Amino acid sequence: MILVTGGAGFIGSNFVLDWIATEGTPVVNLDELTYAGKLANLVSLEDDPRHVFVKGDICDRALVARLLAEHRPWAIVHFAAESHVDRSIHGPAEFVQTNVIGTFSLLEEARAHWSSLAEPERSCFRFLHVSTDEVYGSLGPDEPAFTETTPYAPNSPYAASKAAADHLVRAYHHTYGLPTLTTNCSNNYGPYQFPEKLIPLTILNAAQGKPLPLYGDGRNVRDWLHVGDHCEAARLVLHKGRPGETYNIGGNSEKTNLEVVNAICSILDDIRPNALITHHSSLITHVRDRPGHDRRYAMNAGKIFAELQWEPRRTFENGLRETVEWYLDHADWVAGVAGGAYRDWIDLNYGKRARP
Repeated sequence: MILVTGGAGFIGSNFVLDWIATEGTPVVNLDELTYAGKLANLVSLEDDPRHVFVKGDICDRALVARLLAEHRPWAIVHFAAESHVDRSIHGPAEFVQTNVIGTFSLLEEARAHWSSLAEPERSCFRFLHVSTDEVYGSLGPDEPAFTETTPYAPNSPYAASKAAADHLVRAYHHTYGLPTLTTNCSNNYGPYQFPEKLIPLTILNAAQGKPLPLYGDGRNVRDWLHVGDHCEAARLVLHKGRPGETYNIGGNSEKTNLEVVNAICSILDDIRPNALITHHSSLITHVRDRPGHDRRYAMNAGKIFAELQWEPRRTFENGLRETVEWYLDHADWVAGVAGGAYRDWIDLNYGKRARP
């Protein structure tokens, strides 16, 4: 049995599905079901006894303590987080509460649980904290990619809250000996991603003939990682990673936002041509950039390859086509997440952004 936090969100739900399919062992899934957490992501497990879903907040220490005592998991995999930079700009308090206070609360209960274990369970226990490349800040066009020893320089409230959580996890290992592991991943994409993020937003808008908002000049660079490859790497770190260590997980796919949007448009031109739109790229609409927009992220994943022999299986081109097809084939899921609250958010974030 493992305990997964945030297991109804984008990466968390993919991890739970992947874990049960590959490992076959039970998962306790703790998720508060905020706007981006959807049980629809896990509908294939609704009758599977290996999946125990619990609706709750990671800040509820009594609940976490009860789950640890009742289920005695050998690992906690911590995905639960507020994760959208734009939302952190509009409302940073929620990010501090979930990402900092929530991680602290989880660490405290994990430490108490781990301290109560007898051998060999105590030595086998692991706490895997899933973080982001954004804690490292922004790179210039010719600077080397982030490594695990790159100094932290977060530039958004989201990145700062994740950096604080990373530091707490590190401290709990060095101070108390808690067997922690931290992964810092690059930009994920794939099934079940809430359509506030660039790739699903572009797919859905383009498929409906709507404008494709692109911040600034569109030249911001990200390293793209398919969520399936991320889940495989996380499982490997959990099983074989060295306690106290950090592992960067990257996709080896640096692309500008403009390249990503154009690639989606080309795929849609091919598989879903629109007689009213000669090319979907004609829908691209440059809008005013967001404050503090980091220019470039790039990940050096040499450590996880050297120690654990992991590297991504998918190319960006194959993974992106697979992702576009998934969204087009899952109209019911899209309709379930793109309701009134989602439309209100899109209006809030993009409605008043004039062309630069």
